[in-house]
Amino acid sequence: MSDAQIFDQGYRTYSGERTGLKGALRSLIVHSLRASLGLGRKARHKIVPVLTVAISYLPAIIILGIAVLFGGGAADDANYYSYYDNSISIAVILMVAFIVPQLLCTDRRTGLLGVYLASPLNRPTYLLGKAITSIILLLLVTLGPPLLILLGYSLQGVGPHGFGQWIETFIKIVASSLVLGLFLTAVGLAISATTDRWATATATIIGALIASTIVTEVLVTEAKLPPAIRLANLIGLPITLIHRIHNDVGEWSYTDNPTWSLWLGVVGWLCLTLGFVWARYRTLLVRR
Repeated sequence: MSDAQIFDQGYRTYSGERTGLKGALRSLIVHSLRASLGLGRKARHKIVPVLTVAISYLPAIIILGIAVLFGGGAADDANYYSYYDNSISIAVILMVAFIVPQLLCTDRRTGLLGVYLASPLNRPTYLLGKAITSIILLLLVTLGPPLLILLGYSLQGVGPHGFGQWIETFIKIVASSLVLGLFLTAVGLAISATTDRWATATATIIGALIASTIVTEVLVTEAKLPPAIRLANLIGLPITLIHRIHNDVGEWSYTDNPTWSLWLGVVGWLCLTLGFVWARYRTLLVRR
């Protein structure tokens, strides 16, 4: 016979801090960021995040290196920063296509969504946490490199001249990055909400971004259809709006595509895509 004795029965009550909804949302964002960046996972899960960040920051590092070695630079041109997003468009597409689907598809396929919804999180706050995570990841490649260039040029004395111009450039960089991040986040989440297969969502996002660019330009330039069709260009629309934020024309003329129409197009796509995501999750059957 064993000498073990039972002195008490029952459950211990939780005596720690109860963070409630804010704590659950914070934990969701932190966990999603770690999973997307491959932190705490095998090396193969870190390849795409590391490659994406490297592609986005490499031009900035080269530009700063040239400025340090030879002096001067393109920072004297206020429109310079509007062209940087063109140079890192590949990194942005990779981030949207390979990282964003992991935020939604994996949770539905593994059943983890039901676990999240068993916490203080509900469907709107769950989607909010995933959207915040996606925006943070995209800002990593859209906001970080231009700010690095701005700070580097400022330290070299070739950046925007005067405090007022520096603040204006800083605000434009932040606004441009937010426009691109919000727009592509909404598109990526909308496509990812249609399937629980990560590979399918990734292929669809890449196909949609590239096809929308090719098809709209062919319809406008070759078929001579109204330039307003360019508002369906999922890459050209936010990129051109970034040019306008920096007081630059971009590849589309003011006459064919006025700035107000670009803002209208971006807002329209945001409403359409985010509305679709909510409609999809509002009626989604979740097993807890």
